[in-house]
Amino acid sequence: MSDTKRSLFVDAVIIVALVSIAVLGYLFSPLLLPKADVALAPLAGCDLNQQACRAEMPEGGAYIELAIAPQPIPVVRPLQITVALPGLPADKVEVDFAGVTMNMGVNRVTLTPAGADKFTGETTIPVCVTGRMLWRATVMVETGHQRIAAPFQFEAPVNR
Repeated sequence: MSDTKRSLFVDAVIIVALVSIAVLGYLFSPLLLPKADVALAPLAGCDLNQQACRAEMPEGGAYIELAIAPQPIPVVRPLQITVALPGLPADKVEVDFAGVTMNMGVNRVTLTPAGADKFTGETTIPVCVTGRMLWRATVMVETGHQRIAAPFQFEAPVNR
């Protein structure tokens, strides 16, 4: 094989590999960056460190309620998560914990059904070496025909 043919072959292999990586990235991106059909806003004034918080569906009736125990929310200790979904049938429920001002890696937990309209799970959130940390816990609900996301924010200090 001549040097020119070998160079073209290597170039073609590199192009195929890059295209393959791009296609796989596109296909699997919803796993890391899920897209929501409906994005809800939590009710104003709610503090997850003191109580459960809810976000209501735009058409009314149904809502997503997130509770995290213990309260106040500690870091590097087991957290009990409960999501209530009255009036909202769900196939899958996940909660994704993300640092608002700092990337803290992937911290997502899939909840298990726990009776009518409830899902539960356990997780921990990592410690932030800078001290207090603002977190976003996004509840992601998959129903038969849509994906709903409700982000809730809370603050967690380093030593509680």
